[in-house]
Amino acid sequence: MLENNPTSVKIVFKNFPLRSHKYATTAAAAALAADRQGKFWEFHDELFKFYNQLSDEKISEIAQILALNLDQFEKDIKNRAIMEIIRQDYQEGLRIGVKGIPTVYINGKRFTSRRLNEFQGAIEKELKKSSDN
Repeated sequence: MLENNPTSVKIVFKNFPLRSHKYATTAAAAALAADRQGKFWEFHDELFKFYNQLSDEKISEIAQILALNLDQFEKDIKNRAIMEIIRQDYQEGLRIGVKGIPTVYINGKRFTSRRLNEFQGAIEKELKKSSDN
């Protein structure tokens, strides 16, 4: 969607660690720690590749593969500010009715389809609305 709409679409990622996944909160903290080194999306993508194999060792391995400064990464992953971001994101998700992941909103409206052409259609509809105003 970003390639099709480079100047009109912005992705906002929010953390919603599932309570049923033992490493979800740790993984969220790790991705935010990686973000402090400019590697959020790379770390995020690796986490989702290995979502069923996550452990402290796998998270450390991903950090090494992405050539993160490991000392800084270890400090950041435990940073209270990062845990507060995760807590706030989770609370916001509960408030707006998120029950699982991924959950997608387009201009504040929940979008349930996973078909790319329907994503594009919904984006175009919202862009048209904003240009009509």
